[in-house]
Amino acid sequence: MTVLKTSLRNFFAHKGRMALSATAVLLSVAFVCGTLVFTDTMNTTFDKLFQATASDVTVSAKNASDTGETTSRTGIPPVVPASVLDEVRGAEGVKSAEGTVFSTSVTVVDADKDKLSPSSGAPTIVGSWNGNDARTMEISSGTAPKGPDQVMVDADTADKHHLKLGDEIGVITAVETHHARVSGIATFKVTNPGAAIFYLDTKTAQRTLVGRTGVYTNVNVTAAQGVTDDRLKQNVTAALGHGYRVQTAKEVAEANQKDVQSSLNVMKYAMLGFAGIAFLVGIFLIINTFSMLVAQRTREIGLMRAIGSSRKQINRSVLIEALLLGVLGSALGVGAGVGVAIGLMKLMGLMGMHLSTDDLTVAWTTPALGLLLGVVVTVLAAYLPARRAGKVSPMAALRDAGAPADARSGAVRAVIGLLLTGAGCYGLYVAATADKAKTGSGWLGLGVVLTLIGFVVIGPLLAAGLVRVLAAIILRAFGPVGRMAERNALRNPRRTGATGAALMIGLALVACLSVVGSSMVASATDQLDKTVGADFIIQDDNGKEINARAVHAIKGAPGLERVTEYKLLDATLTTPDGRVSEDETINAADPTYPKDLRTETVAGSLADAYKPDSMSVFEGFAKKHGIKLGSTVAVDFKDGRTARLTVRAITSDDTVIDKGAMYASIATAARYVPADRMPLDDLVFATAEDGQEAAAYKALKAALHDDFPQYTVRDQTDYKQELKDQIGQMLNLIYGLLALAIIVAVLGVVNTLALSVVERTREIGLMRAIGLSRRQLRRMIRLESVVIAVFGALLGLGLGMGWGATAQKLLALEGLKVLEIPWPTITGVFIGSAFVGLFAALVPAFRAGRMNVLKAIATD
Repeated sequence: MTVLKTSLRNFFAHKGRMALSATAVLLSVAFVCGTLVFTDTMNTTFDKLFQATASDVTVSAKNASDTGETTSRTGIPPVVPASVLDEVRGAEGVKSAEGTVFSTSVTVVDADKDKLSPSSGAPTIVGSWNGNDARTMEISSGTAPKGPDQVMVDADTADKHHLKLGDEIGVITAVETHHARVSGIATFKVTNPGAAIFYLDTKTAQRTLVGRTGVYTNVNVTAAQGVTDDRLKQNVTAALGHGYRVQTAKEVAEANQKDVQSSLNVMKYAMLGFAGIAFLVGIFLIINTFSMLVAQRTREIGLMRAIGSSRKQINRSVLIEALLLGVLGSALGVGAGVGVAIGLMKLMGLMGMHLSTDDLTVAWTTPALGLLLGVVVTVLAAYLPARRAGKVSPMAALRDAGAPADARSGAVRAVIGLLLTGAGCYGLYVAATADKAKTGSGWLGLGVVLTLIGFVVIGPLLAAGLVRVLAAIILRAFGPVGRMAERNALRNPRRTGATGAALMIGLALVACLSVVGSSMVASATDQLDKTVGADFIIQDDNGKEINARAVHAIKGAPGLERVTEYKLLDATLTTPDGRVSEDETINAADPTYPKDLRTETVAGSLADAYKPDSMSVFEGFAKKHGIKLGSTVAVDFKDGRTARLTVRAITSDDTVIDKGAMYASIATAARYVPADRMPLDDLVFATAEDGQEAAAYKALKAALHDDFPQYTVRDQTDYKQELKDQIGQMLNLIYGLLALAIIVAVLGVVNTLALSVVERTREIGLMRAIGLSRRQLRRMIRLESVVIAVFGALLGLGLGMGWGATAQKLLALEGLKVLEIPWPTITGVFIGSAFVGLFAALVPAFRAGRMNVLKAIATD
């Protein structure tokens, strides 16, 4: 009980000093709990949506996907004949059945040709209005579509794009472009996460989406009273045979949820990873806090030992303080986590994904995990300072506060740190010289972990050396004040090393990712310059195929020398060694493609691969299956017949663009795949006549702008910029998540300075008494903070660039051969770290300047 009382007294006596450590725990726990609440809420939202929108049993074509997704590379969804509807209605246990048509392989535009697709990446769906949709949507204004000139839109899309009754919209499909006016607006009864949905009448939907009437993409079946979904599925399957896909509502919902879950898991674990980094940085803050508090209470602990307190009691007292800190920070973090989740939902709302707080889901495991993580991390971080407190002897009561450093333990630590760093550097070296990326990636991960731990352990030794160098460059210009700042930073290298290490972690990751991102852009740009011979690339930015009418418009643009079509066909390959390779892709293109993409071959000529019944394979595939020039490969096209193609070329694996591609001509593919199943073009390449590049560029844009605004024309400059922007957006997102760790590191600098000011209260009073002004005192503390921050930045940036350069060596094995160091980013981060130091010192410097001189001198 005495230990508990002592711990409580010390905790509340130093509550101000504990606040920043508690904030670090709070932020880390909040990010973990916020991520879990956010992803659980999204799961709940999608669960409700899928359960509400699925009919008891759904019948679709055999080649339709489990999720009911109707897009295909032909641009036309798989369908079932209308006769299926009558057969289903005759099955036992069927209350009602209704045929529907829908597709996601569409583009919808307003009267100004602006796309109405969601910006969040959610699908655009056009379908026939049916009874199943009427269960989940309510017509809030106007009427349902009743003719070819009418369309109904969901309320969220109408609000976002300011659509109202009577507005004209265009539905662009692989079949035609259909124009209609808004006849009604329907509101979801459940939360719509962001899809844009448009409804036509059934016959218009059939003609627009499929190109013919008398077919459906789905048949929605409702069970009679007392008939289970499973029983109904059996009855419908018995009536239809096994030539169709028959699914219960549960199966459709589970398939859709599984599809969504894969995307959510990537987001969830990525965010939790960044929360883990923040926890790691927070550990340094907590260790520093308790180390300094223990050092400041050395005399007090010595007196307690002198009057009979055991080592275990002292140790336990410090750990109880840590436990209180962990519980308080974690509890506040759990509450803040709900706020973080709501903030993420609002942010997703701005991006077009609508999530309702009515679906906010806080599972019991979320606060339990948050509390457990926060408390365990805090107590573990405080263990070393607690052990150090337990070793304080009763004789310490006779000395000034502040236990002397243990030189022997410092030497052991330095040796361990050097060994770990050396082992990590060896791992990075092995990774950089690896022959295979898979092997090298394991060594890279080991090298990153070991060098990071090594730098943390060796931090005090590095601080003792680097701070002197930095001081000579930065601080000496400030005279005596600068020298005092240097000595303060060097007074306790262990503390300076730990504070710098907290900042080092975040900045190392920033530097590493910057190097990798810049190298990827530079390598891809270099590959484009070397290999792409076409002037223009036309594609759909949402990954959809280019329909035949758009290709015709492209070919009709003036000023073009050639246009090359490029398709992707799914196939199963049987190689000469008798092995079957499933889920392969044949890249079918026009014979002009070798001019548009200069692909290096290790055997044969790529132009020969476009001869009748010919193909190429890539080097790795050829080696694996013993394929040589003249070998025959059986190619079973998914939507056609089996072809026996002769290998006329083997392409090099030493490339980035179209790496691992197997080529054949479109004419060859057309011999084995029926015209109605031939995929649409994935890309179209165009090359201008000599001297007509600018005019052809404008002509291509004009040819597509009015009727096909979903397609983008890019020249090589545009393409490079797009690549740079995509990687830049990804890096900015990662930097934003890493900002949490950097914020916690800044709190660590603030806390270190605040506690060191308290530790030096008497010293500060004496310096003020002999003439040091408040301004000079504040400057001294700011300079100390700057040198610590710059020290952490140097370690982090140096370490991160080493990681990034090693990672680039592995990317070189995949064809990304250019190493580029983003010096503007590195320099900006380095300069920014100095400002971070200045910012972190504002409050501690202000408080130090306001100290009463006499009281400070009298402090024990």
